[in-house]
Amino acid sequence: MSEQDPRAATRAPAGPAGRSDSGAAPRLPGPNSPHGGRLVTALLSADRAAHAAGRALELRTLSIDARAASDLEMLATGGFSPLRGFLGRADYEGVIEGMHLGPAYGGLLWPLPVTLPLDPHVARQLGDGEEVALAQPGEPPLAVMSVEEVYVRDLEREARLVYGTADPAHPGVAMTLAQPRAAAAGPLQVFRLPEPEFPAHHLTPLQTRALFDERRWRTVAGFQTRNPVHRAHEYIQKCALEITDGLLLHPLVGQTKGDDVPAATRMRSYEILFREYYPRDRVCLAVFPAAMRYAGPREAVFHALCRRNYGCTHFIVGRDHAGVGGFYGPFDAQDLVLRLAGEIGVVPLPFENAFFCHRCGGMATLKTCPHDEADRVSLSGTAVRAMLRRGETPPPEYSRPEVARLLAEAMRGQED
Repeated sequence: MSEQDPRAATRAPAGPAGRSDSGAAPRLPGPNSPHGGRLVTALLSADRAAHAAGRALELRTLSIDARAASDLEMLATGGFSPLRGFLGRADYEGVIEGMHLGPAYGGLLWPLPVTLPLDPHVARQLGDGEEVALAQPGEPPLAVMSVEEVYVRDLEREARLVYGTADPAHPGVAMTLAQPRAAAAGPLQVFRLPEPEFPAHHLTPLQTRALFDERRWRTVAGFQTRNPVHRAHEYIQKCALEITDGLLLHPLVGQTKGDDVPAATRMRSYEILFREYYPRDRVCLAVFPAAMRYAGPREAVFHALCRRNYGCTHFIVGRDHAGVGGFYGPFDAQDLVLRLAGEIGVVPLPFENAFFCHRCGGMATLKTCPHDEADRVSLSGTAVRAMLRRGETPPPEYSRPEVARLLAEAMRGQED
């Protein structure tokens, strides 16, 4: 068996997979262009979807995990534009080595690998051009893929290049090392999306763009989060609202690590905040279905590119954005996003950590507050989670009381 291909088949490297289901389209809504110039989707029209779904029942089924299902949805709806499918080897190598896709994509910036892991035993059984159905275990198929390429990944090397470490204590590294080494790529025909957990807030890039047009927002600040919004987040979001027409609060609801606050609890907290403390005509709450990678600087670039696809013109980059466990410096993510801003195509809004200062009498950052640490209310995420699990509510200077009560009730008695 060849190390390059677990099926031991010889072929020329395949280009990027798939194409948009539609041909020429009317003007794309929204205040900006997607990454790569157009919104690339793989979701079939209703009549073609019915035919593909029927055909899928006759095909070999490849089982995909929750992360791959999230990636499939993002590919299907254009959230991962310009990607036209899971990455083949040439693009995979370009991404992990230098954060850029291969020549077939014009060398566009893309910082994280989006691959379809495949058990090597199954990979050896696949024929060239074979059509397979993609499905989560126990669920109906979501898509048909024509397999054009299968290759083997060096997972340790991928981890070192993407995360800057191969330490399995890093949750993103641990997730990577647990995957099968083989990966498959080929044209996608997606006929069904995973059932949304939050249908009222589940908007595709095309839908958010149409909403921004409807509200006449020409500038939109995107905010990524996998945590409840506390006073510091609220402060920087409202600072962004001072210079843009609207705010897209875009919480990630795909796979996260076990000690993160569950998405259902977070969504309830966001709804409370929007109802009580935000101008309703200038904010939008929509979910981001992608899985969390915890890749620090690279993931900050990834988040910014995806929000551009959703129509954001600005993107808030916090301190240690997408970081975890001290693996990255506090400003590494901001530095990388600022350096690549021209390629990303959105305006970065880097912010310091915010806090409540008793002497200032309000929210501030190190850029605006001259007072000592003792005057500031600053709690770590670990300390707050411990308080919530004991049924205690954080102080109002840290979290709005309504949100604090909700979180304490939801997390009381949980273990780390």
